[in-house]
Amino acid sequence: MHLNVFNEVSAAEAAEILRPCIDVERWINDLVSARPFSSLAALHESATRSAAPFNRDEIAAALAHHPRIGERAGGNSQEATLSRGEQAALDLNADIIERLAAANRAYEQRFDRVFLIRAAGRSSEEILAECQRRLENTDEAELAEVADQLRQIALLRLQDAVKN
Repeated sequence: MHLNVFNEVSAAEAAEILRPCIDVERWINDLVSARPFSSLAALHESATRSAAPFNRDEIAAALAHHPRIGERAGGNSQEATLSRGEQAALDLNADIIERLAAANRAYEQRFDRVFLIRAAGRSSEEILAECQRRLENTDEAELAEVADQLRQIALLRLQDAVKN
C-alpha cells in the first residue's frame, strides 16, 4: 500500500494493515494515531520508537502468531503467509528439520515459549547457531533478544506493507 493511502484510510483499515506486522495493540494504536506520516522514514522512526521496548505481555501476545522456526505456518492469515515467505529461503532438508526440531524443543524447555528469530536473510545453520547461543542467556537477556527479534520482524513487514 502506498503511504498516502495508508495515511487516508480509516483507523480500522490502517490497524488491519499493521496487525500482520506484529499483533501488539499498543504499537498498532500508536502508529494509527500518529498518522499522517510525511515520509516512510517518519513512519519507520515512529514504528521503531513505539516498539522499544515491547513488554512481557506484548511479547507473549505477538509470539502466539509465530510458528516454530522450520515449521510451515498453517492457515490463510496474512501472518501465516508472511511467515511462510520469511522461512522460504531456509534449506530445510531432513537433517536440518530434525536439528531445528531438537533446538526448538530445547529452547521451549528452557524458556517456555517458542524460539523466535528473524529468519529473513539468515541461513538454517545461522539460525541453529543462534538458538544454541541463546540457550545460554538468562531469562531477562533472552526476553530482550526476543523483543529485538520481534521488532526486526515487525519493521521488515512494515517496509513491505507500506511503500512509496
